[in-house]
Amino acid sequence: MVSTMSAPPTIADPTTRIWEALATVNDPEIPILSVIDLGIIDSVDVDQTRARVRMLPTFVGCPAIDLIREQITAAVREAGFDQVEVEVSFDPPWTSDRITPDGLRKLREFGVAPPGQCTHGPAVESNFHQVPCPRCGKRDTALESLFGPTLCRAIHYCNTCHESFEHFKPLG
Repeated sequence: MVSTMSAPPTIADPTTRIWEALATVNDPEIPILSVIDLGIIDSVDVDQTRARVRMLPTFVGCPAIDLIREQITAAVREAGFDQVEVEVSFDPPWTSDRITPDGLRKLREFGVAPPGQCTHGPAVESNFHQVPCPRCGKRDTALESLFGPTLCRAIHYCNTCHESFEHFKPLG
């Protein structure tokens, strides 16, 4: 019998382990997006068994902040870190430009129109006209309501496929 040695398995560096753990934490309001896809993770800092994650919520009044913080803490602990600190910061403020290209694709596939590139300033009604329909791609759409199921989404209607759809509001 011939015995062969293979290289011992390697354990990913601590920062990589944390980012991999964060990729498993989904946004509770849009569960097809991870916190990485959404771009709310600003930084990760590691010191042996202590991890610090800096999170930028999408809105000051986001009702999911505490839940996301708990989920991040649990995922990073599961990745082997005993001490986990999740700092919530609004400086710099989160903008919809932080959503990753993969996140934008996932939103479209989920049936939510992703935000376009923002021009700096508040999201105003004029930014919401002619939003491409995530189902058919046509721009023959109309704003039905600035207020969707969450603060970050508006409701539109597609005149081509005759369906309402959500639009992730551009913030920048």
